[in-house]
Amino acid sequence: MNDMAKNLILWLVIAVVLMSIFQSFSPGKTSGQQLDYSTFIHDVNKNQIQEVHINGQSINGLKKSGDRFTTTVPMHDPQLLDDLLNNNVRVVGVPPAEPSLLTSIFISWFPMLLLIGVWIFFMRQMQGGGGKGAMSFGKSKARLMGEDQVNTTFADVAGCDEAKEEVGELVDYLRDPSRFQKLGGRIPTGILMVGPPGTGKTLLAKAIAGEAKVPFFTISGSDFVEMFVGVGASRVRDMFEQAKKSAPCIVFIDEIDAVGRQRGAGLGGGHDEREQTLNQMLVEMDGFEGNEGIIVIAATNRPDVLDPALLRPGRFDRQVVVGLPDVRGREHILKVHMRKVPLGDNVEPAVIARGTPGFSGADLANLVNEAALFAARGNKRVVAMEEFEKAKDKIMMGAERKSMVMTEDQKEATAYHEAGHAIVGRLMPDHDPVYKVSIIPRGRALGVTMYLPEQDRVSHSKQYLESMISSLYGGRIAEELIYGAEKVSTGASNDIERATDIARKMVTQWGFSEKLGPLLYADEEGEVFLGRSAAKSKHMSDETAHLIDAEIKELADRNYQRALKILEDNRDILQTMKDALMKYETIDAKQLDDLMARREVRQPEEWGRDDSNGPSSETKPDADDEPKQESESQPPKDNLDEPSDVPVK
Repeated sequence: MNDMAKNLILWLVIAVVLMSIFQSFSPGKTSGQQLDYSTFIHDVNKNQIQEVHINGQSINGLKKSGDRFTTTVPMHDPQLLDDLLNNNVRVVGVPPAEPSLLTSIFISWFPMLLLIGVWIFFMRQMQGGGGKGAMSFGKSKARLMGEDQVNTTFADVAGCDEAKEEVGELVDYLRDPSRFQKLGGRIPTGILMVGPPGTGKTLLAKAIAGEAKVPFFTISGSDFVEMFVGVGASRVRDMFEQAKKSAPCIVFIDEIDAVGRQRGAGLGGGHDEREQTLNQMLVEMDGFEGNEGIIVIAATNRPDVLDPALLRPGRFDRQVVVGLPDVRGREHILKVHMRKVPLGDNVEPAVIARGTPGFSGADLANLVNEAALFAARGNKRVVAMEEFEKAKDKIMMGAERKSMVMTEDQKEATAYHEAGHAIVGRLMPDHDPVYKVSIIPRGRALGVTMYLPEQDRVSHSKQYLESMISSLYGGRIAEELIYGAEKVSTGASNDIERATDIARKMVTQWGFSEKLGPLLYADEEGEVFLGRSAAKSKHMSDETAHLIDAEIKELADRNYQRALKILEDNRDILQTMKDALMKYETIDAKQLDDLMARREVRQPEEWGRDDSNGPSSETKPDADDEPKQESESQPPKDNLDEPSDVPVK
């Protein structure tokens, strides 16, 4: 019986009970003629009334002619009884009707029933409805997808070949468990998928169920937690009971760190709801047997905060890393998402993949979607490379603020600023190539200088980091050279912040200081021990704290002076690049080549004719390269408006 039928029967029962109660309250119906009171008194005096039944102000009676009648006394009449007796009318008094037992119970319990009804209503609201009654909030909220409902397979998952290989044996086990049991092998019952957001952890878990053709339970870690202690544990028990009934199956718990955080943190004590839920989950996973055929897959991007008891053998003892895709993985992911999009002849997924370092699977799906939206706005039938470039610029640099009006002086200052970044970045050793420079306001920035790495970096050298610091100072130095120290704007605030952060990490975390050596001077959260109070709180001497400050300043000053010398030596290029930006507003890698070679700047060209909007031929990686993605550092982005916490891919 479905939920709709249950609700219908419930409301029918409630309606019948209410009707019976109202019926008991309503007076009994009587047949007969309705007389007004004056006619009734006249008939009494004429001796035409034989019998009356008096019930309060209501009178039912019988005439001598055999007709029955009813009337109502409008007010108390003290002579009515004397008139009836004097005219030989038989008078019968009717006692007031006593309420039925059901009516009495309803009247006495009505306030309590009203309070219970209000409480049930609010409980249903807090439980999010879902068709469940208020007393079922201890039931699991896991959503079950049958084997015929899961259509995702490994063919829909790209960019994580190693992870697919690692979970491939789960599919074989769910299809034929006896194959492993004959040799005494035990497939892990708990799989923990670890990786940044948007890399496809949920998609991979669903693909396992789709390949094995087994039911798929999915639930979020936050769905276990309620305001009542013990509800989460009850839901864990109910979820595993349902899973055992549907075995073999897969139970997927997304964002398990919502309930699986390390215990003993001093928050909530032993009666904390999250701790109770975690304890029950540990007990349930310990109760698994090898022949039950239940695989529990959890996903998180914070494995460092999970309780060690969750990660021990017998529970989530296998960790599958689903990381950011490399250049070939990005190409395969793009091809998967491009299946549903009509593509132009000039679309090259490999070129797009090279120009999107640091993009996750979700980012690439968003890129394809944005490109399709650009094509739809232009009333085009296919999505061409031009739309993909526009979509990439929008995601990496922000949407254009066409409504923002800038004066010529502001545009000129922005052009000098961005030109300073581009020139220093172009001439620094081991620096990422400059991809595009624009003075069109995008997002929260008045201008943007974008760099694209030649390949996905897995680590950064000291030379690379110092080159980044120099290029970040290039914008401020360019303003100072042209306008003087008194006219320098606040547009470089974000550049200074990022340059200082890199220098601080080089000294305190990465061991790039000769005086301090390869020692860690930062805590687990990356907080650096700067300042006397911080130094003392971390048992660091004042001398060491001062030395850290001095090393950071020396590193920043050295790269500042290096950038200053480069711009002084290439002041003519700074002027011509400013003029090109004022004319075209956006210049690409090939135009930058002309400027740096002191040649006349070529006209911007469309995509497909000269490949001019893509990375230059000198910066494209070879097709045989297999670079890996660096997930921590991103190419620099200039912000002239206000600091932005949003990383640029």
